[in-house]
Amino acid sequence: MGCLGRPRVARAREYAGQAYPRRRAAIGGRSRPGNEAAAGVLVREFDADALAGLRQEVLSYATAWGMPEDRAIDVMLAVHELAANAVHHGPGHGRLQLYATTSTLHCEVSDPGLSGRDAPWPVEQGHGLWLVHAIADQIRVTSGPYGSLITVAFALPGTAPS
Repeated sequence: MGCLGRPRVARAREYAGQAYPRRRAAIGGRSRPGNEAAAGVLVREFDADALAGLRQEVLSYATAWGMPEDRAIDVMLAVHELAANAVHHGPGHGRLQLYATTSTLHCEVSDPGLSGRDAPWPVEQGHGLWLVHAIADQIRVTSGPYGSLITVAFALPGTAPS
């Protein structure tokens, strides 16, 4: 149970913007993994206004790949933290790409570079990247003058983290 006596999953669904009952939607109009066709690649551009919808799409995508609900919530939280960092510490927008291999769900969040702010964003040790490091099986950060690309990976059910 979480705070206010609500189950953790219920709060996470509300955070993702999902209403009860949970709907299982096919990704990109394709059938769910495990059938003949695999779920496609999810690619979304985002800004501050799109973060709630992005959370919902990521949660749906992860559960469509067979992630247990708690692990799918971890994927959603990691992607949200990375996207929020791109919005708040970068140029205010970015791009998400989700895809899966036979054993791993990959989440790539990128932004095109520094913001046009006169002064750099005040860097403080936050909990967002710490959280991502704690819940992802792998993380790779590439950053430079032309932007950042952060890739996190999560083992799919029935596979060991590599």
